[in-house]
Amino acid sequence: MIWLEGTSHNPVPAGRRFRELLNAPGILQLPGAHNGQAALQAKDAGFDALYLSGAAMTASMGLPDLGIITVDEVAFFVRQIVRSSGLPLLVDGDTGYGETLNVMNMVRTFEDAGAGAVHLEDQILPKKCGHLNNKKLATPQDMAMKVHAAKKAARDLVIVARTDAAASEGMDGAVARAKLYIEAGADAIFPEALTTEEMFREFAKRMPGVKLLANMTEFGRTPFYTASEFADMGYSMIIWPVSSLRIANKAQEKLYRTIARDGSTEAVVGEMQTREELYKTLRYHEYESLDQTIVATVLPTLDTP
Repeated sequence: MIWLEGTSHNPVPAGRRFRELLNAPGILQLPGAHNGQAALQAKDAGFDALYLSGAAMTASMGLPDLGIITVDEVAFFVRQIVRSSGLPLLVDGDTGYGETLNVMNMVRTFEDAGAGAVHLEDQILPKKCGHLNNKKLATPQDMAMKVHAAKKAARDLVIVARTDAAASEGMDGAVARAKLYIEAGADAIFPEALTTEEMFREFAKRMPGVKLLANMTEFGRTPFYTASEFADMGYSMIIWPVSSLRIANKAQEKLYRTIARDGSTEAVVGEMQTREELYKTLRYHEYESLDQTIVATVLPTLDTP
């Protein structure tokens, strides 16, 4: 079913569906999807839930990930991803776009847009990517207030608290913060930018019974581990936050250089998604079938006059 059909709507709230997946055996795999097309492709690959990265959003807008986009801009991305895929979505909520009331507004806005979960981090503005240097942190008490506010505002939305403290406060500081955030109502913890298997295992050991999220971003501080390896370390979720954007951007860079060099795209046609593949992903013919006034599309070929 496509989203225009009323029967395509899942009556179970996205937050409940996300929580069911999180509580199921194994590790919940959440590939990043930076727009509706990426969400459909991830769904067709077999994934049951998705992740929306703030870094991927801002980069797709031509902006750096420094906390300069708005709640409404993020909600636009949430709506298109949820609308196209129907999958429960974990959204990057950055620092909550302000203080307590702003956090509550963010939670209500994202949940109304169709999100299933949000993560909130303990940096202060201007924030930075979690794998960069010299991040500035809020006090543990201020972050705990935000977590409590987020939980109070949520109907079914899963609240994930992220801590960036390991780099500056060490493992003891990160664990102490995580425990405080759980007490404040967080459903899960996201320890950002851990750098070794030993650190991942120690954090999990010191947070028994808590759902934990691992970030497998490329070009960061975390070595490559597979989903099953993270599961073995004690983690319940894994994200690949910016991977879809990075690979798409690299392909686009090659395309534009080819056009500038050749004045033609012919040299890279073999690397393109075909019109047939695009229409299949978009469920194009299913949309056509809803309106009898639309003549069914016949895909052109090189022999078409």
